[in-house]
Amino acid sequence: MMNKDERNLEKVLATIDKMDEPVRGVMRRMHEVIVAAAPELKARIWYGMPGYATSASSPILVFFRNDERMTLGVSEKAPFQPAGGNDGRLMPSAWYFDQLDDVTERRVMAIVRAALE
Repeated sequence: MMNKDERNLEKVLATIDKMDEPVRGVMRRMHEVIVAAAPELKARIWYGMPGYATSASSPILVFFRNDERMTLGVSEKAPFQPAGGNDGRLMPSAWYFDQLDDVTERRVMAIVRAALE
């Protein structure tokens, strides 16, 4: 019998599998990158798309979506710091992407890890 985390993961993977290519492949990879960056995060469906939290009952910290564009986001429950520099007091919380390459994957991993601090 599957536990809640396993059932939630199954739902997330099924949601990704319903997407059309080439988005499905990119979103599968995004899931893999997030899990590799923070294996302690638990996947679940959040507003119809994959979200990741420290437990099945804790707030979502990071998520990704496929609406008109593919988006990686950090929820308001994650710790934020102003970006500084040219961005002043703005706090980055969402990024659009169309593919994942090595540079983008490394940045996603850093974003995910920062959401846990």
